[in-house]
Amino acid sequence: MYEQFFSLKTKPFDLVPNPDFLFLSKSHKKARVYLDYGIKERAGFILVTGEVGSGKTTIVRDLIKGLNGNSTLSRVFNTKVTSEQLMTMINEDFGLDVHNKDKISLLRELNDFLIDQYARKRQPILIIDEAQNLSPELLEEVRMLSNLETDRTKLLQIILVGQPELTKTLGRPELRQLRQRINIRCHLFPLTAEETEEYILHRLEIAGNREAIRFEKEVIDAIYGYSRGIPRLINIICDFLMLSAFAEETKVLTAEVVNEVIGELESENRYWHDESSGNNPSKLEESALIENTEHSARMLKISKERFLQIIKETVTRVDSLTEEFSKLQIFERGRNEILDRCSTAEEALNNHIARTDRQLSRLSAEMEDLFKKMELLRKQIDIIHRVPPSSQKKKKGLLRRIFS
Repeated sequence: MYEQFFSLKTKPFDLVPNPDFLFLSKSHKKARVYLDYGIKERAGFILVTGEVGSGKTTIVRDLIKGLNGNSTLSRVFNTKVTSEQLMTMINEDFGLDVHNKDKISLLRELNDFLIDQYARKRQPILIIDEAQNLSPELLEEVRMLSNLETDRTKLLQIILVGQPELTKTLGRPELRQLRQRINIRCHLFPLTAEETEEYILHRLEIAGNREAIRFEKEVIDAIYGYSRGIPRLINIICDFLMLSAFAEETKVLTAEVVNEVIGELESENRYWHDESSGNNPSKLEESALIENTEHSARMLKISKERFLQIIKETVTRVDSLTEEFSKLQIFERGRNEILDRCSTAEEALNNHIARTDRQLSRLSAEMEDLFKKMELLRKQIDIIHRVPPSSQKKKKGLLRRIFS
């Protein structure tokens, strides 16, 4: 209702997670880069965590907005469900028929669908929002979905989005296999004081007028102090501040106005004071800082453990390759020895064949000479047979001459 007064095209501090208003703080920009890389490289599991109102949904919507035409998306919002209900929502969002289907049928049809998508060179992506509500059993079933894969790539890209409690749940011993499959992790930290001011001006600029209203320095400090850098709380405060300025017909905000508005909001909604904070905004900031520090320490420990694991795996692989190389050398020596023996045997065989050929040649010549002599003898015997019986004396003389 105040847009016209401040020369704005739309409300700058609406609570709807509109990706057009996405402000890339240091941690938001890092998360966006990680998400783009994970999608491009088909990294399997991606984990995005952040406090309530830190901008998780906005950054996911911006990711969806930037997906290319080869992506097929299934997004689950309601995570307080049973295993079969979860599978039904996933399949239904992928456009599969889920009417009267049991869990086994749902899994089989999802697998067939993913294989078909892979054959068509499409990339199915499953985004599970509010994943901190999933029980360890359901998280394990989500992990099982990542077993749908080919020899080269995952058939399904899974993005888990949730509050910091999700990280604690994933730390349970029974979920260690799932933890090991999370290739990319990113956490959305609250904005710094400087980023808070840039965030406010950024939203005013996107809404149509960066200079719609002037915030005194104390005002920005107060907004940051009460919101603790949480974008959603900044939006709530700034929306009421602009409404208050509109009611007063002013375009300058002072610290007094902020404190008055914050007091009204807190008395009605208790946005900032709760039992855990001790009704002290500074304690909330301290709590957020401690949690961020603990998160960084956990990430560093995980990175160190992963690095040591990679070194150990590399050493094991090198030892295995060395052993295989040694076996290969032994095999090569044996092969050369066999080749040498075969060469010697071949040479001996060739010599034997040559000697045999010579012997056969001599034998053939001798047999040919023998055949000639036998033919001559046969002719002489024929001549003797033709001698008449009356010439016995002549016949005997011929026989003596033949056998002499």
